[in-house]
Amino acid sequence: MIEGSCHCGEVHWRYDGEPGSATACNCTWCRRHGVLWAYGDEGNGIDVRGTTRQYLRGERIIEFHFCAVCGCLAYWRAVHANPHGRRRMAVNLRLAEPDAVVDIPIEHFDGLDTYKRLPRDGKCVADYWF
Repeated sequence: MIEGSCHCGEVHWRYDGEPGSATACNCTWCRRHGVLWAYGDEGNGIDVRGTTRQYLRGERIIEFHFCAVCGCLAYWRAVHANPHGRRRMAVNLRLAEPDAVVDIPIEHFDGLDTYKRLPRDGKCVADYWF
């Protein structure tokens, strides 16, 4: 289990298990915030609590949630449930304590041009923090 919280402590998330990777995306939103995402489904592996504000981007299919007090980007969540009744979401691993996530490998996603995964380069979360 990995836990994370915003700077002021108002917003918390819990990721049950160990993510197989952290995603670094280069889309216009993610690159501005420098986030590293771990994916799951709301209430099924990921739980969040605290007061957030949200931003609906572009096609309005994803809500980006950030702390209403300190402004840290905590997670994104799909606006609509998938055919299985679950809402896809991802938590920002940069809000976790470093020791809990340093060895997680990085996946690169080209959210700017091709909308495809890119080859792994052998880096892990620790390579992005130091």
